[in-house]
Formats: sequence, C-alpha cells, structure tokens
Amino acid sequence: MEPATRQRLAAFITRAGGARNTAIVALERMGGGAVQENWALDVDFDGEPRRWVLRTDARGAVRESLTRAQEFAVLKVAYAANVFAPEPLYLCEDLAVTGRQFFIMRRLPGIAAGHRVTRNSNLVPEPARLARELAANLARLHEIRPPPLDFLKTMRARDNIAHYRAYLNTLPRAYPVLEWGLRWCEINAPAREDITFIHRDYRTGNYLVHDGHLAGVLDWEFTAFGNPLEDIGWMCAKCWRFARPDLAVGGIANVEDFIPEYERASRRHVPQSDLDYWQVMAHVRWAVIALQQVERHLSGSEPSLELALTGHIIGRLELEILNLTGKA
Repeated sequence: MEPATRQRLAAFITRAGGARNTAIVALERMGGGAVQENWALDVDFDGEPRRWVLRTDARGAVRESLTRAQEFAVLKVAYAANVFAPEPLYLCEDLAVTGRQFFIMRRLPGIAAGHRVTRNSNLVPEPARLARELAANLARLHEIRPPPLDFLKTMRARDNIAHYRAYLNTLPRAYPVLEWGLRWCEINAPAREDITFIHRDYRTGNYLVHDGHLAGVLDWEFTAFGNPLEDIGWMCAKCWRFARPDLAVGGIANVEDFIPEYERASRRHVPQSDLDYWQVMAHVRWAVIALQQVERHLSGSEPSLELALTGHIIGRLELEILNLTGKA
C-alpha cells in the first residue's frame, strides 16, 4: 500500500481502537485468498505490538461472496459462540481510507495451506485427533442460533440446484456433466432438511493447524442458512484432499475419524447416502465457482494466472461427479 494509504489506515485504527497513537510496522499481502485479499498487519498500538490480519475486497467481485461488512457480522457471531475463529476487531466501510471495504481481525497461529497440511506429517502428527476436533467444532457451528442476519440466504438442496442451473444457463457453452450432476441432485434431493447456520467453505485450506491442533477456521464469506450436511460433504469432497486423495476427510483422515464425532457432538445422523449426495453437490458447486473465477480473469476485471488456471480443474470435478453418480 502507498505511504498515504498507510497513514490513513493508521489513523483509522487509532480512532477505532481508542488509541493515542498507532504505527504500522509491517503490512504484507498473505498467500491464498483467491476470492478476497488478506494482509498481515503488524502494528505498534500505544506502544504494544499487535499481530493482526486486514481482510479486504479483491479487485473483482465474486457474486457468491458476502461483503466484508456482512462477513464481519458473521465472524462476530461465530466468535461469540466459541467456534474456533479469529476475533473480529474493527470494520471500515469508509472507502476513503484504502479504497475498499475491509475489516481487521486478530491473527491466529498456524498453517492453513492444504498442500502442506496434507503432506507434512510433522504438522499433523495425530490426524484422527485433528479430524475429531474439526468435527466437534463443526457441530458447535451448526448449533449457533444467530441474531437476525437478514442478508444471509437460506440455501436448501433445491435452492442450490436452481441457483447453479441459472448460472450455467448464462454461459455461452454447455457443460453437460454439470447439468447431469444437477439433474441427479434434483432427482435425489432430500424430502425434508434440517436448516442451520452453515459455513459453506469448511475444508482443508480454510482452517489453521497449530501444534497439531485446530487453531481457527477462516474465510466466512459464503456463510448461509442451509443443510448442515452440505458442510460435511464439502469437507469430504475429493477436490479438497490436496496431496492425499485417499483420505476422505480433507486429505488428513478417514471418514471413521470424523463422522462418529460429528454425530456424537451434533446428535445428527449422517448416512452414507447423504454423504454421497452432498459430495456430488460439492463438486458441482466448486465447478460453478471455478467458472466464475475464470470469468473474472477473462473479463479483464482481475487478470490473474491463478484465476485462469482454476478453469483447468473443471474436468477433474466432472469426472468425480460421474464417479459418484455411477456414470463414469
């Protein structure tokens, strides 16, 4: 960021935190965050060091994402419910400060990078224990009864299907495997569903591991009300297993290490048929998001090699949809 922007940011923090003086010691773009930007922010706050994260809008908007103000509100609810999450500190909606909405949260220790977490056994010496921690934390998240958050959508299975189909219908070319997956989900949609507070991006790569334990869940920008099994399917989807596609729970553990603990903590049964169903939905959804990421690059709103390469995963997602539905 430019020196003048840093000065405005320091002034904002001083006002928001009720400090006498704030000095920005370091501000560096963090890795990951393909949808939004995260910046490591080290601050001298009235003479005390603070290690924070500044989370701000990316240059190109993603239609599925909450605004930063909305994500800040969600994060406050999750943190207050003792879910493993960063503590939200300050929200800024004044575009005069940095040119974009942003919020500041406390920086948690740990590693999130999926390719490292699933490959390095020193980071996760007891995978089954981490899987149980993730399951218990997810059950606690699904028990949240938040105050009115009118901006959150309610996304049942059929709502998801209609939403993804409407997007595919806007594209200049057809994606028959994705259409097949949606039709399969439509035919096999649950007759009734529990509706809870759900994260919608609960997966390896979006949680921090510190000393082998769960330290915090990140990226709350897709939160909604929906079927809690959507989070289970997303966590177990093959597309989020990174270096260990053989380990069904995020590339770190087996289903037997995760589902029983979730069932115990949530008092909710997860039959295999439901797990299969929501994994199909997960792969359709990630394919739709990948298409939107490519669109950001091709439109010129945010030229990015990372966004462009995202399109190359669609074939693998389609293959997994066919495998799961028995059509490969």
